[in-house]
Amino acid sequence: MKRKKISVIGAGFVGATAAHWAAEKELGDVVLVDILEGIPQGKALDLFEASPIEGFDARVIGSNGYGETKDSDVVIITSGVPRKPGMSREDLLEINKKIIESVVKEVVEKSPQAILIMVTNPLDTMTYLAFKRSKLPKQRVMGMAGILDTARFKAFIAIELGVSVEDIQALLLGGHGDEMVPLPRYTTISGIPLSQLLSKETIDRLVDRTRKGGGEIVNLLKTGSAFYAPSAAAIQMTEAILKDKKRILPCCVYLDGEFGLKDICFGVPVKLGAGGAESIIELQLTEEEKSLVAKSAESVKKSIMELKL
Repeated sequence: MKRKKISVIGAGFVGATAAHWAAEKELGDVVLVDILEGIPQGKALDLFEASPIEGFDARVIGSNGYGETKDSDVVIITSGVPRKPGMSREDLLEINKKIIESVVKEVVEKSPQAILIMVTNPLDTMTYLAFKRSKLPKQRVMGMAGILDTARFKAFIAIELGVSVEDIQALLLGGHGDEMVPLPRYTTISGIPLSQLLSKETIDRLVDRTRKGGGEIVNLLKTGSAFYAPSAAAIQMTEAILKDKKRILPCCVYLDGEFGLKDICFGVPVKLGAGGAESIIELQLTEEEKSLVAKSAESVKKSIMELKL
């Protein structure tokens, strides 16, 4: 049986770490692509040389072109300029728009059947751009954001309660940014509602920290942004797709009326399987949650308008 192929575009911290997780989990062979000569080849060779130690059978190769990505099953796109301190995700828009347009064109030419997972910021806008430019079905173009944001929320809850991260289920909606909408009402610890274990003040504090989670890391690193958790989130999506796991995960997908939103890429719970985002799960929201979602959608729409497609 032919192995699955995962191509990762962009061999920076996020891309190289995604390649690492994918190879270690033996999800398939990995192709790491970057425009910088020698960087993807060197990182891929280094990672492949770890395989006898860690005992994973996955070929890992690096390339400066797209030929090696031909017939990929999943393509993770991390290319672009990372956020620097004082820079908003929107500042990145113009620079990353040009990069993503050229990457998507190459990727779809070589792998017309692939499922695309976007990681480049501003995430929701770049996912929308990739969907429009790729002309792929909406189920096969998605953005990684909700998994990362819920992971941050879960991590902060685990620290607060002193419990295992494995027992925490959390959910959030909305754009990947300060307007994201964590849903404490849908958050449980082994089925126990969060509100029974933490006060409203504590939950609000953790929600606020989650919203600013990316910025907190940017401020600490000073010369870059998060990469372990974002790459792990992209690989969780990849695994759900390649193993047809039918996992319910928050992802950024194109909406056409769901949650009352049209012509926007936005974070919602989806069923992830071999067909990509196979279905969108609509939730019953309170009036307060609806207004937060509307506010988040407004912010994403504004950014999409700035693409001038």
